[in-house]
Amino acid sequence: MTILLLETATQVCSVAMFRDGVVLAYVRSDEPNAHSSKLAVFINEVVERSSLKIKDIDAVCVSSGPGSYTGLRIGVSSAKGLCYALGVPLLSVPTLQNMANLYFLQNPDYDGLVCPMIDARRMECYTALFCREKQVRDTAAEVVEPGIYDSFLDRGLVTFIGDGAEKTKPILEQHPNARYADDFQIDACGMATIAMKKLEKGEVEDVAYFEPYYLKDFVAKKSVVHGLR
Repeated sequence: MTILLLETATQVCSVAMFRDGVVLAYVRSDEPNAHSSKLAVFINEVVERSSLKIKDIDAVCVSSGPGSYTGLRIGVSSAKGLCYALGVPLLSVPTLQNMANLYFLQNPDYDGLVCPMIDARRMECYTALFCREKQVRDTAAEVVEPGIYDSFLDRGLVTFIGDGAEKTKPILEQHPNARYADDFQIDACGMATIAMKKLEKGEVEDVAYFEPYYLKDFVAKKSVVHGLR
């Protein structure tokens, strides 16, 4: 089975092609606010690199959030459009689960918890906690305060990853069991094995009604363009 993977929930725009247990090709960009211009280009690029045609895709999987409102809309609308055009199923993977799964794949000997964090402005983060087998703390948008993870840190290692982790260092890094993976970068490849299992189980989304998991309401910024209010 061939699955196209789209990750647009953060500043990173990433696309990968996964087939029969192997990532055939992937591409990513950290350029901010460029998802709308890069996503279609990246999709064509991974199709070509995989020596496939767009009609060879059996399913499309999109990172479902939480994360950037605009990024999620771009990713989900593109995934839906492809599913409609190709007549293939739509799959989704929560963004924080994608991050945690990717970290565990990259660190096969690690036996602690992973806490993915996405910057939600100010001191707030979208966050959850995962072990290899399951999610152990619910997804939330919360202000990170002293003591918030002590019940987990006191029992063993917790590694904090993602673009929201940096701003929590002054609060959390003093605990001896806190670790920071500063070089971790989210990409679409973390969804591959999860997407395959979902497809095998028939856990597909309704293409017409599926919506991203925003977690927080969208708040429009005040325009900085002269003459606009």
